[in-house]
Amino acid sequence: MSLNGNVELALLEPVLEGYRGADRSKLLPVLHDVQRIYGYLPEPALEAVSRTLRVPLADIHGVVEFYSLFYGEPVGRRIIRICTDPSCMINGAEDSLAAACKHAGGIQPGETSADGRVTVERSSCLGLCDQAPAALVDDMAVVGVTPERAGHLLTIAESNAELRVTGQPRVLTRNIGALHPTDLPRHRASGTFRGLELAITRMTPEQIIDVIDQSKLVGRGGAAFPTGLKWKFTRNATGSPKYVVVNADESEPGTFKDRVLMEGDPYHILEGMAICGYAIGAQKGYIYIRGEYAKARAVMQEAINKCYKAGLLGEHIMGTDFNFDVEIRVGAGAYICGEETALFEAIEGKRGFPRIKPPFPTNVGLFGKPTVINNVETLAKVADILLNGPDWFRHWGTDESAGYKLFCVSGHVNQPGVVEAPFGITINELVERWCGGFKGEPQAVLMGGAAGVFLTPEHFYTPLFYENLRPLGASIGSGAIMVFNKSVDMNKVLEHIAYFFAHESCGKCYPCQMGTQRQLELLRRAAEGRAEPGDLERLMDIGRTMTDASICGLGQTAGMAVMSALRRWPELVQPVEKGSEDTSDGGA
Repeated sequence: MSLNGNVELALLEPVLEGYRGADRSKLLPVLHDVQRIYGYLPEPALEAVSRTLRVPLADIHGVVEFYSLFYGEPVGRRIIRICTDPSCMINGAEDSLAAACKHAGGIQPGETSADGRVTVERSSCLGLCDQAPAALVDDMAVVGVTPERAGHLLTIAESNAELRVTGQPRVLTRNIGALHPTDLPRHRASGTFRGLELAITRMTPEQIIDVIDQSKLVGRGGAAFPTGLKWKFTRNATGSPKYVVVNADESEPGTFKDRVLMEGDPYHILEGMAICGYAIGAQKGYIYIRGEYAKARAVMQEAINKCYKAGLLGEHIMGTDFNFDVEIRVGAGAYICGEETALFEAIEGKRGFPRIKPPFPTNVGLFGKPTVINNVETLAKVADILLNGPDWFRHWGTDESAGYKLFCVSGHVNQPGVVEAPFGITINELVERWCGGFKGEPQAVLMGGAAGVFLTPEHFYTPLFYENLRPLGASIGSGAIMVFNKSVDMNKVLEHIAYFFAHESCGKCYPCQMGTQRQLELLRRAAEGRAEPGDLERLMDIGRTMTDASICGLGQTAGMAVMSALRRWPELVQPVEKGSEDTSDGGA
C-alpha cells in the first residue's frame, strides 16, 4: 500500500501475468494470491482480476463475500482465529477467546485492534479437536491455547500441533510417524506405489473396479456410498474428459483424520487418486483442501512435485501410456463445500452453492463432466486393497461394514487422537484401550460430529457397525466421537452446534437458511434459562422440516444432533415456571 492509501497495482502485475488466458476456474487461486499481497482484497485489485479472468466484477464480489477467509476490507496485520466448536468449547476456548481480545486492546471477536496490529476472530472447527483448544495465527496451527497463553499468540514462532495416531491394526496409518511424510524413496521402499504399478501394468480398468467393488469399500467421508459402484457408474458414463476429485474439505466439528493422513502420508492418497483415474478413464485430478489446512496443503504439494519428478504423475507414468495430472485447489472457509456439488462450484470459481440432484456427479460433475469424488481416507485405502485382494479387506468387519476405519476421538478423554480400528470395536474399547480412558464420568458421546447423534453410556458397548447403529438412529458418519463428561452443560453444547450450522448455512434454500437461524435462537434462549412453553415442539418441528425439505446434506443433518439430544433430555428446554424466577430486589 502507498502512503495515501491507494493500491499499488504494480505489486499485482507479476501475479496476474501467470493467469493470462485462464478462465473462471482460477478465481479462488488468484484471490488467495491477491490477499497474500495486500492482506485483503481491495477494489482496484478485484477490478484487475475481473479484467484478467474475464469474470464480471459483481460475480467476484459474490465469491469474496461467500467465503469467510476472504476479506473485502482491511484487517489486522496478523489474524488470530480461535475455535469455539464443542471440543474446544469444553476445554475453555471461550475464555481463551476473551483473553485474546483483551490483550488486543479490549476488542470484540471479529474486530481489529486500534493499531491495526491484529484481528481476533471466533472460528469454526479447525480440525485440531484432539489438541483443543486450538487456534490459527495466520496460517500457523497453535494448540493447547489457554487464557494465559492467549496473550502471547502473536509471539509464537512455530506450530506446536502434533500427529496423534494409535490403534490396531495400523494398516492405513503405518507410515505416519515411521517415515518422513515426503521422503519418496523410503515410501517406495516400504511398498507405496506398488499398487499403482500393478494397476497400470497388469490390470484392466474393469478388473480394478471389480476388486474395489468386491472389497465392499464404502466412502469414509460419511455418506458410505459403495466406492466400486461409484467408479463403475463414472467409467460407463458418456462424456469426456472425466475427473477425479479428492474431498479434503474436512470441516465437520470433531473430525481431523484427513488432516493427519495428508500431513503424515500424502503418497497413499496420490496413489489412490491415480489408480482411480486409470480405472475410470480420467487424466486429471483435483485435491480440494480446506483453507485452514496450510500445513497439509504444503505437504501435499511437496509430495506432488516429487511424484512428477519421479515419473509417478504426469505423462507416461511408469513408462506406460497412462497420463494423470493432479492440481490442488485451496478452499476459503466454507463448511458447505464439503458437500460434493458445492465443492465442484468452488473449484469452478463460484460460490459454494450445492446443486440439485439428480443429475449425479458420476454423470454430470466437475465442469459438467463425469466425476468421481471420494474422501481422503477412501482413496488412501485403494492401493492396499489391490495388492492384498478384496478378501483380505473384508476379513475385518461385516459385508455391510467391511474393513477398518479411522475414528477421531476428542473431548473428555485422556489421550485424544486418531484411532485406526476395525469396524465392530466399541466406544468403550476405543476410549479405554487407545485413548487413556475417560476423563471424568461420561455423560454422552456425539457420534458422527455436529451432524451426528448423541449416545449415552448404555450404548458404549454397542459394536460400531453401520447396521448396529441404525436402530439407534445413529451412523458411523465421518468417524468423529466427541466425549462429554458430566461437568458439561449440554445446553451450551447444543447452542454451539446450532451456531455452527447457522453460521455455515449457505442460504440457498429457505428451510436450512431460516431453520438453522431459528434453531439457534431457541437453543440460545434455553441456554440462558429463558425457554418458553412449546420450545421443545418447535425445535423438533424445525429439525424435521430441515431434514425433509433442505436440498443438501448440511440442512438435512443440521437438526440431527439437537433432535437426538432433546429425545434423550427433553428437560434441556424445560420452560421456567412462573413465579420461580428470582424476584429479589438486590441491586435493583
